[in-house]
Amino acid sequence: MNRSSPSSPFESPNPHRLYRNPERGICGGVCAGIADYFGIGTGLVRLAVVAAGLFFFTLPVLIGYVAALLLLPVKPAQIYRTAEDEMFWRSVSTKPDRTLAGLTQRFRDFEKRVISLEAHVASKEFELNRAIRDLDR
Repeated sequence: MNRSSPSSPFESPNPHRLYRNPERGICGGVCAGIADYFGIGTGLVRLAVVAAGLFFFTLPVLIGYVAALLLLPVKPAQIYRTAEDEMFWRSVSTKPDRTLAGLTQRFRDFEKRVISLEAHVASKEFELNRAIRDLDR
C-alpha cells in the first residue's frame, strides 16, 4: 500500500477502511472486519448477524454476507505503523471534529514553542553566550 501518493485525488491516505479479517474470523472474516472497523467485539457482530438472520429473512442476510465476503479486501498485515497511528486514523474516521480540534491545539502549542525559540535566538543574551563560547575555542 503506497500511502505517500494516492493514485486518485479522491483517495484518502487514511488506512482505516472496512476490510475482511480472516485471521480473526470464522467464516471469511467478515464479522471480524466489521468489528475491527467499528471498534466493537467480534462476538457482538456475530450475534447481530445471527439475530438478523432469525428476525429477518435468512436469504437476504446470507446474500449480504456472501457479497461482503467477495467484495471486501483482506486486511493487510501491517496496515498501521504504530498503535498511536491506528488511534489517530480511527479517530479521523469516527470523530473528525475532535481530531481536527486536537491537531489545531498541537499546532498552536508548536507555534508557541517556535516563537519562544525565535525570541531566545534573537536575544542579546544568546549573542553574548555565543561570543563567550567562541572565545573559549
